[in-house]
Amino acid sequence: MNKTKNIFLAIIIIFIVGSIWYLESIKTNPIGNQGAPAQPIVGVPASTSTNAAGGKISIASIAAEDIKNGLKPAVEITNPTGFINTPPFKLADLVGKKVVLLDFWTYSCINCLRTLPYLTSWYQKYQNEGLEIVGIHTPEFDFEKDYSNVSAAVAKYSIKYPVVMDSNYGTWQAYGNLYWPHEYLIDAAGYIVHDQIGEGGYQDTEAEIQKLLQERAEALGIATSSAATSSIIIPQENLSGIGSEETYFGAARNEFLANGNQSSLGDQTLQEPSTIDLNKLYLAGNWNFQSEYAQNTGPAKIIYRYSSSKVFFVASGNGSGVSVKVLQDGVPVSTDAGSDVKDGVITIKESRLYNVINNSQGSGEHTLELIIDSPGLQAYTFTFG
Repeated sequence: MNKTKNIFLAIIIIFIVGSIWYLESIKTNPIGNQGAPAQPIVGVPASTSTNAAGGKISIASIAAEDIKNGLKPAVEITNPTGFINTPPFKLADLVGKKVVLLDFWTYSCINCLRTLPYLTSWYQKYQNEGLEIVGIHTPEFDFEKDYSNVSAAVAKYSIKYPVVMDSNYGTWQAYGNLYWPHEYLIDAAGYIVHDQIGEGGYQDTEAEIQKLLQERAEALGIATSSAATSSIIIPQENLSGIGSEETYFGAARNEFLANGNQSSLGDQTLQEPSTIDLNKLYLAGNWNFQSEYAQNTGPAKIIYRYSSSKVFFVASGNGSGVSVKVLQDGVPVSTDAGSDVKDGVITIKESRLYNVINNSQGSGEHTLELIIDSPGLQAYTFTFG
């Protein structure tokens, strides 16, 4: 009887850990699909029996097999608001020519940023073999709608493939998408053959890319390079030790705010509490709450007790930057400082994701304090890794 109970408990623990890993590997958009009308789909060529080179398959026969297998055709880029690294184009322009990996992302999302090394490596490796990667940049926050901000992020992360700005959620809604990141792999006939929600699944995705490139090459009667044989290996983040959820500051989603009025727009004067609970957000000083962020209007403090190895902070500053002192467990952070912290201080200027803490000993519970001497910091969210 005890043995059966132990097995049952082990299964429950494995399920809980797996669920946490999955939730940490994605960011869910609370807006979701707004019920956009049906969008034009990528066209599929008329059926023929063989390709022009006399091979066994053609683009049309690939399409016929896709239809037989119940695959859905890709949806066209809808209502784009800008193009980076490319002139304007349509997915229909690529049908019959390319294998396409469509990546929904946004530049302040840590889950999205952790997928970029794989995407950029695949593009470098397979671009000349017929792979096109298209980044669909759908913003979570208003500052991510700004072309110059997105363009700067594309340059910072060395993204060479085309990026389509989706600031009005046109393509996001046309696909009925809900998550960042979310990748759709589209074959040469224009059908979605593989999709990946959240981080992970990299080996499966790359194996599918190789398969589709080989299929495309045979249909077009061209040779493939030996490059399309081995897998790219990039160390993955261990998300199993994360015990804190993403925490928002803005009134639209600040349910973890513990010492102020949640879901309330406008000014609040908050006092530092005597007790700090795990995974609760505490603010001290004068704060103005907007839908997406909270902005300090004078000297202020942010306090958060978290369970993780890394802490990231999405924030904006004023033109000259806002200086923020970083304390962990009551002392200025030093060896455990994140990459954006210099001498225990982080300067918040650009609207982006900042790496605040990188604990060398791995995951654990710590109290983070951000001390802000001047007004003008816009705090959006804490995320963890």
